[in-house]
Amino acid sequence: MTTPFLTSGLLSGVAGIRHGFFTRRGGVSRGVYDSLNVGRGSRDRPEDVEDNRGRVAAALGAAALNTAYQIHSDRVVVIVEDVAGAAPEADGLVTATPGLLCGALAADCAPILLVDPRARVVAAVHAGWRGALGGVSDAAVRAMADLGAKPEDILAAIGPCIGPASYEVGAEFRERFVAERSGFARFFVPGAESDKFYFDLPAFVLHRLAASGVAASEWIGRDTAADPEFFSNRRAFKRGENDYGRLASAIMLSR
Repeated sequence: MTTPFLTSGLLSGVAGIRHGFFTRRGGVSRGVYDSLNVGRGSRDRPEDVEDNRGRVAAALGAAALNTAYQIHSDRVVVIVEDVAGAAPEADGLVTATPGLLCGALAADCAPILLVDPRARVVAAVHAGWRGALGGVSDAAVRAMADLGAKPEDILAAIGPCIGPASYEVGAEFRERFVAERSGFARFFVPGAESDKFYFDLPAFVLHRLAASGVAASEWIGRDTAADPEFFSNRRAFKRGENDYGRLASAIMLSR
């Protein structure tokens, strides 16, 4: 069985990198985890998760899939060797080492892949609403800059995540953003009820990337909550399922 993945048109034009936004297809897991669940934090069979992680790595020609122990923070870590067996607590991995596959896990949150083609630095970031508001994408750009990257040379792509038509939130959620900056109100539109709003997570992340000086960025589309080709925390909750799988998004410099 092949392990399919999506790519970004923006990143596909960059020589010397490999990247992919993986769907839930092409793995060995069963039940609610069917089939490419790469989340070690899920209650899936550990051996199936490791098999799936190996399939993701092999699909991009890497020895291992490196991901952080994600904590919904703005913490980003630079890696110089595989950390697949000892994941650091963070929400982003950055490297300038060829052959190291940096990955981010998500099931509605926004996965971001970044590259500076000139400095040859890449990053994979997990941006839930907390991380996005806290500036995890800004932290990734700064960490890349510490390795020689320049924001004006960085390209970024957001993978499949919960879309604006699926992300209904309460008024208190919106207030967290507006309290940070009044202009953030533009990322919310009224919901069906007076105390409900719809939040545009991908647009917000694109805004943060642009504000940090990133040269160009895009959302490749695909609403995880609405599309069964992807794992979704929100969809699993609405269905009363007791757990959900995690999707992989990954990038590396070719050797």
